[in-house]
Amino acid sequence: MAGNPTAERGAMVRARELALRGPRGVNPQVGAVILSPDGRVLGEGWHRGAGTPHAEVDALSRLRPDEARGATAVVTLEPCNHTGRTGPCAAALLDAGISRVVFACADPGDVSSGGADRLRAGGVDVDRLDEAEGEAIIADWLFVQRTGRPRVTVKWAQSLDGRAAAADGTSQWITGPEARAHVHRERSAHDAIAVGTGTVLADDPQLTARVDGTPDAPQPVPVVFGTRAIPADAAIRRHPRGHRTASHDLERELFGLAADGLQSLYVEGGPTLASAFIGAGLADRLTIYLAPTLLGGPRTVLDDIGVSTIDEQRRLTVTRLEQLGRDLLVEATTEKEH
Repeated sequence: MAGNPTAERGAMVRARELALRGPRGVNPQVGAVILSPDGRVLGEGWHRGAGTPHAEVDALSRLRPDEARGATAVVTLEPCNHTGRTGPCAAALLDAGISRVVFACADPGDVSSGGADRLRAGGVDVDRLDEAEGEAIIADWLFVQRTGRPRVTVKWAQSLDGRAAAADGTSQWITGPEARAHVHRERSAHDAIAVGTGTVLADDPQLTARVDGTPDAPQPVPVVFGTRAIPADAAIRRHPRGHRTASHDLERELFGLAADGLQSLYVEGGPTLASAFIGAGLADRLTIYLAPTLLGGPRTVLDDIGVSTIDEQRRLTVTRLEQLGRDLLVEATTEKEH
């Protein structure tokens, strides 16, 4: 069946918008649109979280009995093929009489995948559309499915000579207001934010995301790595999402975060924590703010990362360069990301 390319592309754009209404968590954000044979929108849906109807079933629930027969389902993710808290979406689409399914991103799960094959076996025409755009909205969830842990971004601010602070330890502020505003947007875009106990004791950070000067943006869950006690009056204890403590076993802690539905971690601690993640090969992205200033002294941005010879250097791929006021933003990925 040929389908209606114009209507399906418009429906896929809409499905991506709907997907983003759902919460980030253990399950992916998914949106769905049901189209009539002549391209009219019959129903829309999205996944509202674990245990709730999946996007396809939510969209089908908006239709009158038998209205889905001969219709097309446009979905951002391949319909699932397993029974968990809810039944398989592939079966629900077959039972409803859907004749065509268009999806963007293939389901990578060992248990949940196979929906497209099940639909084809049931006589449904199945096609792919806008795969890259579909993957983009659930990129962190896909990363968790493939690795078992959150995607890790390590951030730091530095002077041009590679210092994170002056010789006496003072570091506020190396960068200007534009760079600091960008940091808050990055915090809000991540599920969790990590610092070490040293940073908590030295700086007493709030670790909230204050986008456009307000704390109304989505907030990351603070994670404090280390063994020292957090003071009873520490600002982090008043964080709107509470806080978690974590040991120095970075990989084990990351798997625990993923199990709780935290798909991305923003490492904003000092040189010790940043070096630990990079040295362990657990840094996927680097976000670096370069300030046009010189500080000198011993307070370098990184400690030992396991590089003793030039052959062991950690090569990066720069993905973004942007001027932020007087500062320069450099974003890079590690080689294993490619």
